[in-house]
Amino acid sequence: MSTTQSDARVTVTKDGPYLVSGAVPLRRQTIGTDAEGGSERWIEGNTYPAAAEYALCRCGRSRNKPFCDGSHARVKFDGSETASREPYLKQARIFDGPAMRLTDADRLCAFGRFCDPHGKVWNQVRHTDSPQTRALFVRQVEHCPAGRLVAWDKAAKAAREPDLPVSIGVVEDPAQQCSGPLWLRGGIAVIAADGFAYEVRNRVTLCRCGASKNKPFCDGTHAAIKFRDE
Repeated sequence: MSTTQSDARVTVTKDGPYLVSGAVPLRRQTIGTDAEGGSERWIEGNTYPAAAEYALCRCGRSRNKPFCDGSHARVKFDGSETASREPYLKQARIFDGPAMRLTDADRLCAFGRFCDPHGKVWNQVRHTDSPQTRALFVRQVEHCPAGRLVAWDKAAKAAREPDLPVSIGVVEDPAQQCSGPLWLRGGIAVIAADGFAYEVRNRVTLCRCGASKNKPFCDGTHAAIKFRDE
C-alpha cells in the first residue's frame, strides 16, 4: 500500500501512545558525526516491521520500544500536551543574510546539533553571498530533524526543504550515548488527543522518552536524561 501525505497520520492519545495510520514505513535513523564529533549526516538503519496501523511508545517505558506495550497505564504516564498550537512562522525568529534567510523556532529543538559545525548556521547566514558557505548552510539546516530551522532562498522567496519520503525515523544518537525522538518526515499529520490538527510540516520530531516539556514534540530532554532504547 502506498503512503501519501493525505493518509499518513499520527494521533496522540490521552496519556497513551501515538497511533500511526496510513501504512507509514518505520526505520532507524542514526546521527553520524565527523572527526570532531559534530553532527554530519543521517545513517539509515534497519526497517521495523510495521502494519497499516500501529502504536508507538510515548511514555518511554515500553519493553518493546519503539512500540507501545501498555506501560503508560502501569506508570500512570502524564502525557499532557503543552506545545504551542501556533503555526511555525508565528513561533520563529528571523535571521537575515545577503542571499538566504534563516527562521528559528527554538522551542522545537530536538538537539540534533546539525546546526553547529562550520561556525554555526546563525553565523553562516550572514555570509550566504559565498556559494561555499551557502551550500554548507542549506545542507546543515535541511538536516535539522525537528524543522526548528528553515532556510529561505531570498531570490526565489521560498523555503529550501529536503525531499523526504513519507516515513518515521526512530532516532539514535551515539555521540550523546542516547536514543532520540521519533522523526516524522514528508508531511505527516499530527492530531492532538483533543482532535486539534497541528500544522503539517515536512520535518517534525515527537517525544518518545516521556520527559519533554513541549509535548507532543521533542525538546531535547532525551539527551539530558540519557534515554536509551534498549
